[in-house]
Order: sequence, then structure tokens, then C-alpha cells
Amino acid sequence: MSETEEILRIASKGDGVTASGRFAWGAAPGDLLREDGTLEWGPHHVEPACRHFGRCGGCQLQQLDEESLTAFVEARVANASASQELGAEHIAPPHLSPPGTRRRASLRAESSGGRIVIGFREAKSHRLVELEECPVLAPELTALLGPLRKLLITMGKAAPAKKGGKGRPGKHQQQRMAADIEMTLVEQGVDLGVKGLTAEGLAATEAMLAFAQEHGLARLTMDGGYGFETVWEPVPVTVKLGEVSVPFPPGSFLQATLDGEQALVGAAREWLEGVPTVADLFSGLGTFAFALAGPGTKVLAAEAARDVHLACKSAAERAQMQVFAMHRDLFRNPLQADELSKFAAVVLDPPRAGAREQVECIADSDVERVVYVSCNPSSWSRDAARLVEAGFRLAELRPVGQFRWSTHVELASLFVRGQ
Repeated sequence: MSETEEILRIASKGDGVTASGRFAWGAAPGDLLREDGTLEWGPHHVEPACRHFGRCGGCQLQQLDEESLTAFVEARVANASASQELGAEHIAPPHLSPPGTRRRASLRAESSGGRIVIGFREAKSHRLVELEECPVLAPELTALLGPLRKLLITMGKAAPAKKGGKGRPGKHQQQRMAADIEMTLVEQGVDLGVKGLTAEGLAATEAMLAFAQEHGLARLTMDGGYGFETVWEPVPVTVKLGEVSVPFPPGSFLQATLDGEQALVGAAREWLEGVPTVADLFSGLGTFAFALAGPGTKVLAAEAARDVHLACKSAAERAQMQVFAMHRDLFRNPLQADELSKFAAVVLDPPRAGAREQVECIADSDVERVVYVSCNPSSWSRDAARLVEAGFRLAELRPVGQFRWSTHVELASLFVRGQ
């Protein structure tokens, strides 16, 4: 049996770790891990902000005070850099999004014992935790959870009954309901998408329209398996990127918090000030492109998703900005070295898997400056190692904790060739 040991750090998955390598979930630095596995709280251990913490799989770090949470975010990024010996010249203080600012959420809704449960999965389980509160989400999103449960109950009652064998009514007269819920704060309010469910019959359709109207939704869409269908959208839905209102296709990606987006965009603008030409790769709706484009700066925005590409293109044309949208799958067809060499700088914001093929082309090009934004320090460090091998130096790293109390950490990084 091990003796009582102090928790020294928090590992990447959120467990506390002692000097001998013992792990303890829910621990904070300075806690004491007793022989029986229980914890004696130390100076950095605080009461969790949410009653669901410990069951809900959405948060892993609510037991940490602000100092140790900040240290965790910084360590995740610094360790990723050190693991590949990237030689980061400067690591900036981390930016943490405050509580109640997350503007998008993906939830699950299921019928259970005659009730509708909406929430996140339990940690390492398929069971749902019914959310009664969520200190991470924007209040506008949590306010919809109760009314949405009532709406789904109404729709379930309106759905046709299941049939048993040989056409006989089944034991359960109601269909088992299961749906994915997407909520995003846009300029017009809350954009609500329900996937895996359709409105069957007049009563269900009327209930949905009444719900959208009563709660002032920006848009309500349904996807029964054949793509999103708009049920309610009084005016076209848009999101503000820089100073530009950009159409927002259902289910599109948006940075989790506005202040987190501003931290990442602010880094790119600072590092690329005065650069005449920029290639924004994996550009999405144009989060970085619209922020960087302006007098003296032209931006190419390359994106694979067609609806997102068209949204960016139409917004740029309407705003008459020097953003030139390109529809291109950068995994299958990355910009080649000769194409990239026409640009003074590249902004790279790929999915979690990273961008190995595209980074190879950047390494072989004449590009002098690369801003790499990542939501996965591990894949970022592998790509970064290739840039350093090609003669770039890692000038600065900025950790960003948009997903407060989560082990999910993001970063912005600046690579400069030579010097």
C-alpha cells in the first residue's frame, strides 16, 4: 500500500499525478492522496461550479482554482512544444474564457422512462446526464433546455406508434426518441438544429413553429437523415466575423467563445500586420480572412466545405473586401509549394488531425511567415517539427483555454523562416 503523497501536477486527461506516478481523478495540485485513494484537499482545490460535475463528461477540471487551471493550459502547450524540441522563443500567458461564454453546444436528447433527457454523456459512458444547469454555456442556450424538453415530448406524442410483429402494436406505443441538438448563438439569436428527428403531422409542425416564435429563435432546422430542412428563419442567419456579417449554414463551425476567437484572431493580426498577401488555409467561414483583409492586404481563403466556402465568398463580395474564396480540399489537394510561394504569409487552422500534407508543401515553399492555429497540441507539435526542420523558428506560442474546465486546449503559434 502506498503512503500519502502530494499531487504535483495535472496530466493531459485531467488526472492528478504524484511523484511516484499514482493517479487520482478530481485532484488539484497540492492535494494529498491517501493510502486508500481518498483526497485531502489542498490550497488549489475549490468547490466545483456545477452540481453535475463528477458525472457529466463535459468538464474535467472544475476542482482547480484559477491559478492551477491557467497553469494546466500553459503546460499542455509548453509540453507539446518541448516533446518535439521545437525551441519556442516565447510562451505568452494563457487566455482563459470566462464562465457562461460558450456560444455553441452539441447535446444529446433521448427518451427515458417516459421522460425526455437532454444533456451531455457521462464520463466514459453512454448514459446521459440531464442538464439542470451549465456554468460553461451562455445563458441564452441553457434557458432553452427546459422548453425544448417540453417540445420534444409534444413531438413524441404526435409520432406514429411502433408496430410489433405481424403488424400488431408493440409493447411500447411511443417510438423511442433520440436526437442530436446543435445550438449556436448567432447575430439574430439562437440557431437551433435537431438531427435524427422529423416533424410528423400537423400538430408536431405547429408545435415547432410556436416554439420558435415564442422563444425568438434565429432559426430552427430539422434533419431526419436527408440533410437540414429549415422550419423557421424569419431573416437570414449570420455571424459577425471582424466587421462582416457572414451567412451561417446550419451546423457550421464557429469558435467556441467570442473572446477565445478574439484572442486567436488578435494574435494573427499582430503577427501579420503589414503583410501584403496571406493564404488562409482551412479558412471556414473566414474567421481569420475577414480580420486580416484590409488596405494593403489581400487574403486567399481556401476551404473544402462547399456551403461554407459559398458563405465566405458571398460575404466578401457584398462587403467588397479583398478576400478571395477558393473551394479546395486541402487534404486531397493541398496548395503546392509554387502556389504558396506567391504569398508572404500563411494562416493554418486545420481540424484536430493536423495538416501533414499541407505542411510539407509549406516547408518546401518560399513562405517566410506561418501562423498555425490548432485545437490539438499533439498534432500541432508533429506538424511544427516539420516546419522547424525546414528552417522555420518558433517565435511565439499563445495558449488559449476556450473550453473552460475542460482538458481541451487550443493555441496560436508564429513560425518565422530563418533569422
